[in-house]
Amino acid sequence: MGLSISIATGLYGISFGALSIAAGLNLWQTVALSALMFTGGSQFAFIGVISGGGAGSAAFSAASLLGVRNAVYGMQIKQTLRPHGRHVPWMAQVTIDESTAVSLGQAGIGEKRRGFFTAGIGVYVLWNLFTIIGALLGERMGDPAAWGLDGAAVAAFIGLLWPRLTSMQPALIAVAAAILTALAVPVSAPGLPILITAVAAALYAVFSVRTKPAATEHGGLRSVDEEQA
Repeated sequence: MGLSISIATGLYGISFGALSIAAGLNLWQTVALSALMFTGGSQFAFIGVISGGGAGSAAFSAASLLGVRNAVYGMQIKQTLRPHGRHVPWMAQVTIDESTAVSLGQAGIGEKRRGFFTAGIGVYVLWNLFTIIGALLGERMGDPAAWGLDGAAVAAFIGLLWPRLTSMQPALIAVAAAILTALAVPVSAPGLPILITAVAAALYAVFSVRTKPAATEHGGLRSVDEEQA
């Protein structure tokens, strides 16, 4: 499973390489983003803001907000695999959606470790390899609008988002985020709409957690007892 996911995800790096060049980054900047940042959603966010004329600070902020999830993955992997201290830095680098999902989807600890290493290292190697290929192709394409690359970043984000809309709540949040972004575009500088939407989503998440009643067994028993009384 880890190998097949590595190949499928790695091939997607071609799109990032080409889009990064189309956004105005050079070959070495594109390669550095994949090698150092190495989280697809954040990388696409970064070049999306840059291509829209946003400042580097806005692009970095948008990428950082999307990368927060990797910190959560890191805590899960550390608790599950219990890595030695000397392995933590490089394991953190390959802790992404795919390696976390493959690892936590296995039963035994040995399979969890194998899934994490196979997916994490495999995606890292192939993603960076295909990023270089995509960047080299992008340098030879000329005008990105002639190839439809001016709208490819948006299509990439929709492709990442669509599989997660499995229930009504995330679908409504996505629609609300789209409306808020559309309203913010005419009245804010390039790069700010995505930050405004991200902050609004974060506030919603904090508020919903605070207002959600605790779903504990004892709480449920107390509710039943109160109703019977």
